[in-house]
Amino acid sequence: MINVRYKNAAAIDENSALYKNLIDAHQRLLTKDSTIWGSEATIEASIRMDWIDLPTESRSMLAELDALSARFRHLSNVILCGMGGSSLGPEVIAQTYGKKLFVLDSTDPNYIAHSIPKNLERTLVVVGSKSGSTIETASQKALFEKLFDDAGLDKTNHMIIITDPDSPLDLASRETGLTVVNANPNVGGRFSVLGAFGLVPSALIGLDVSVILDSADETKQSLNSDPTPAIQAAYAIITETKQYFSLTDESSNMPGLSDWIEQLVAESTGKNGVGRLPIVLKNGDDSTPNDCLSISFAGDSDLVISGDLGSQFFFWEWVTALVGAGLSIDPFNQPNVQESKLASGALLAQWGSTIPELENAGVDSSISYFAEAKDVTELLKNFIQGVHADGYVAIMAYADRAEDKDLIALRNIIARRANKSVTFGWGPRFLHSTGQFHKGGPANGSFIQLTAETTSDFDVPGQEFTFKTLCMAQAIGDYNALTSRGLRTIRLHLVDRESGIKQLLEICEKL
Repeated sequence: MINVRYKNAAAIDENSALYKNLIDAHQRLLTKDSTIWGSEATIEASIRMDWIDLPTESRSMLAELDALSARFRHLSNVILCGMGGSSLGPEVIAQTYGKKLFVLDSTDPNYIAHSIPKNLERTLVVVGSKSGSTIETASQKALFEKLFDDAGLDKTNHMIIITDPDSPLDLASRETGLTVVNANPNVGGRFSVLGAFGLVPSALIGLDVSVILDSADETKQSLNSDPTPAIQAAYAIITETKQYFSLTDESSNMPGLSDWIEQLVAESTGKNGVGRLPIVLKNGDDSTPNDCLSISFAGDSDLVISGDLGSQFFFWEWVTALVGAGLSIDPFNQPNVQESKLASGALLAQWGSTIPELENAGVDSSISYFAEAKDVTELLKNFIQGVHADGYVAIMAYADRAEDKDLIALRNIIARRANKSVTFGWGPRFLHSTGQFHKGGPANGSFIQLTAETTSDFDVPGQEFTFKTLCMAQAIGDYNALTSRGLRTIRLHLVDRESGIKQLLEICEKL
């Protein structure tokens, strides 16, 4: 069950056009009305509304999940290959319930190295892709297929595919005899956590997913009888901030929930020059500007939304749909995500198997930089001084989120120094999350892109390029997509990761 505590609830104007619009949208959501978000959104919305039914519809999967769990129970090492909505939800579930799940949502070779087990015989690889054509997931699948083949193992006994019916991944996987679980095609990726993409990996690591469905359904029924909690949350997100709100998992016992919400809200609302950008904090007292609405799941903040994980999933999906209605935005499309994909694809076609020499403007100890400046300190000082008055900074790190996690501290350091809203994202993961907002939301973002040398690399079977080349093409492709829009973007390259991270943190502390 969800409980909402909104400090400014007394200020809600129930006679306002916005409030009436939210109430109307809520009532129409109950009937899966696809016209809520306007005529331009109706076609897309009409094939994306089944997330509303998942708390009950997904019960039909329970027998299949039990059978899968029994068949693969002897495989104790579960790896999930997926991006965005195919991986963020299962990761929250695993962390919340203390289960082991390695989520491979990167093309960085250093991070990929962590995923390759010493004992493949005990390994189960779950590959999730709604479209069935995601380049990261396709490359990861090819890598593990070759690893199983080289080890003399039958990959059909070690791999499960989750995808939409008749997707390229569905068709190819069935041809090779792989086990395939089809997801409901009328559910968008970021709304899919209560369907196959969230439940299959969760069941395979030993969870009783019916508990999650029970609480989600209870919340759905509660909202049906009393929409006040969802209306209050949507009203606050629309009226209490022009653009930003903070989120922290602190004291919630649901690590990773904020990252899941970040993708859901940013990618759903960040388009047509408007939107709401979640700022994920490590701690509730981390630095944010005064005009940033604070949201938490426990403790004290402007808006406290408490409830168990299944309730949170369904509640936030409902609120996001309402916020879309209040902002006159289609929450189900992602019109700008393709820009970076196309830019990266063009570079891969141009580069072939080798990354060309990318000329820098200078090298400062362990960091090379690509804009005119005396050193990294001067470059960052000038960059921060030039941030738009009501703008934000996005740190985008194409690195290893296991070994290079100290980079996350940059978010709070720069937020303190600049007194701005600052986000941090691991690349290329954020391309399936805040990447839409970066290009489709308000054009007031300033972007710090971090790339890094790798200590290892892996071929992508069936392709000319390696993972190192793919990762760099994604970084430079996104850089090109941002700068082509006139958005302020700088790139720093860590020539040596360990010393470069230390140097960068020291520089930013002294800005």
